[in-house]
Amino acid sequence: MFGAIAGDVIGSVFERNNVKSKSFPLFDAASRVTDDTVLTVAVARALLSGEAPGRAMRELHGLYPGAGFGPTFRAWIDGGDDAPAPRSSSNGAAMRISPVAWAFDTLDEVLAAAERFTVVTHDHPDGVKGAQAVAAAVFLARQGATKGEIRFYVESNFGYDLSVPLDLVRPGYAFDLSCAGTVPHAVRAFLEAEDCEDALRNAISIGGDSDTLACIAGAIAEAHFGGVPEHIAGPVWQRLDAPLREVTLRFCGQHGIRMPWLR
Repeated sequence: MFGAIAGDVIGSVFERNNVKSKSFPLFDAASRVTDDTVLTVAVARALLSGEAPGRAMRELHGLYPGAGFGPTFRAWIDGGDDAPAPRSSSNGAAMRISPVAWAFDTLDEVLAAAERFTVVTHDHPDGVKGAQAVAAAVFLARQGATKGEIRFYVESNFGYDLSVPLDLVRPGYAFDLSCAGTVPHAVRAFLEAEDCEDALRNAISIGGDSDTLACIAGAIAEAHFGGVPEHIAGPVWQRLDAPLREVTLRFCGQHGIRMPWLR
């Protein structure tokens, strides 16, 4: 979960200013949390409290209305509590879903919860597929699955092609908000990585929706590599305010997610 937040913060300055390289500073003065973090924390809060996910998302949107929410999500917010779920296939559900992978003990439970937390705002098969693929990858990673096993499961069960090297994707990749155009590349960024930082650099180097790509890749990498390294986690933690820290700390503590930078 914290790997998702780290990817969002580091990727935030590159979303509209793509770097197309793995050589870039991890942080600068403009690095910040965006809607990716806000909604990831909303999912975590709903899992902790048992409240409806839509309620948690609405309340946190109210606290951070300028975090960069997309137009479809904002229209859902403006529609009020009884607004129907948009039939969206965007990457917004996949970016926020990682807490689900830590909150349940079986893959079947994770997949069911991923769907339940997705259809609130992304009631489209492609939106559900993308969120389930990410949740499954994080769950398998935290269970000790190898990269090969994660790749096989995602390709076999969700039909994503994870075979294309990032070096071939990067030159022509443009901004793509769809799950289909985001999730496979984010997972591939993890698969090519040597460590958590490398996964984030891989994802951001693709270009496009950099913070979301890094959010997804970071979530999987955290689970696989055993946490977010302190030189990344510390500066990210400093960029969270008290409400975001409080939920993150409770969720990570409850589910055994390592936070050694707070010792």
